[in-house]
Amino acid sequence: MYSKGRYIVSVITLVFAQLAPAAGMDCSKAASAVENTICAQKPLYELDVQMGTAYQTLMSVVAEERSELKKAQRQWLKTRTECADDVGCLEQSYRDRLQALRAQWIATITFQPDDLDKQVMEDLRQRVMDLRKSNPEFALERALGTLAYSQNESGFFAELDSDEHPLFPKAMPKGVTQDEWNALIASNITGAAESGETNYTLMDLNGDGQRDLIVETYSGGTGMFHFTETYRRVHNRFIKTAREPESSTDSSLFYTNDRGANQSATWIKARAKVYLAYRNSFYGVDTVYLLDPLKINNLVPTMMVHYDYQLTVPRTQYIEEGNKTYKLEPGLHTALTKALINVNSPAPEVASQGRAPICPIPSSAKDNESYYGFGAGYYVEEPVADIAVTIGKDCFVARLINWYGRYDEKSGLPALLMLRKPDSEDPERSYSVNGRRHITQISTSIGKAENGAESN
Repeated sequence: MYSKGRYIVSVITLVFAQLAPAAGMDCSKAASAVENTICAQKPLYELDVQMGTAYQTLMSVVAEERSELKKAQRQWLKTRTECADDVGCLEQSYRDRLQALRAQWIATITFQPDDLDKQVMEDLRQRVMDLRKSNPEFALERALGTLAYSQNESGFFAELDSDEHPLFPKAMPKGVTQDEWNALIASNITGAAESGETNYTLMDLNGDGQRDLIVETYSGGTGMFHFTETYRRVHNRFIKTAREPESSTDSSLFYTNDRGANQSATWIKARAKVYLAYRNSFYGVDTVYLLDPLKINNLVPTMMVHYDYQLTVPRTQYIEEGNKTYKLEPGLHTALTKALINVNSPAPEVASQGRAPICPIPSSAKDNESYYGFGAGYYVEEPVADIAVTIGKDCFVARLINWYGRYDEKSGLPALLMLRKPDSEDPERSYSVNGRRHITQISTSIGKAENGAESN
């Protein structure tokens, strides 16, 4: 495992190296004692190459600060000259300056939400508020849809070799200009994973008139993950967006977990700026992070949409793993419906050990713990609440589960109520539950990007 500081240096060095070939001094023209010493010492010359590349890269992305950067670099060169032929002095001088340039690089490409970003977030909140009057269930989806952005977009897929590994296309794809193709080839773009589908999208993400690159790769795994990373167009190359490395996916803008989560992403444009609206959902709440597509995203504009549900138990139930149906008996239907009354809240807590038992514990009980909760869950399901269901004289421990707030127009929230009789070997029962939602609250903040939207 790398320490955070050391790993940032290595990643940023890699990003610098993507932009230009060796940018060190021309030793055939070395004249001063400093220049001769640098050219005679390979480690010093390598530091000089890193310096040249770092400086050129930073100059390519700063705008208003460019004159100040030039001034600071000239001042450093004067300081370096004072080292003359002192190798130790020169090495320390280079390392100090490189560290300063790398710090400035991180500051430059870190998303720092300003008043415009906050206004975009407020605009989105108001848009959802307005749309919920006519569409209380899908106001968020409709609001994001009205801002969807795909202007001048072109896409193409990786080619797969005989082992199903993604390879960058060998021929220029349709929709790619010759200039873009030359930049892609010069950038040595590859798939983001050793296996799985990889697709590429060219789209202007920062309004500079040049299309940037979006790379999406399916990496599989138990979560069926998709990772998306971005490359900024800088002169004749595409430069991968550098990020603080907190995990193995250190260069991804975001990822989606298609099994064990409910996440989605929408490219939007608001007030002339492009954002990636990353949505992470749970029972009772949608969290939307507005990500800058070409920056490190740490603290970002965040909107939380809270829902309440009206839960119902359909009288017509489907037999598990089949298309046959059956009708619930009136008494059973009443018992199940009654048990759900206390669950109609945005974020009920799952019962846990240490609280009062869900069902009364008889003196003859052999396994007291089975009365306190339903038991272990499965990661692809989100437990909503553990409750008691009384059918006749029997008390059952039940768990309401859903799939991380997934919602559709036909049945609303698809959920399942699972029952088991505590301290018994009787088989579990399960009944389908539906829920219709409405928005109860919309909150906004500048918060930490999490759950797949965090910069890694």
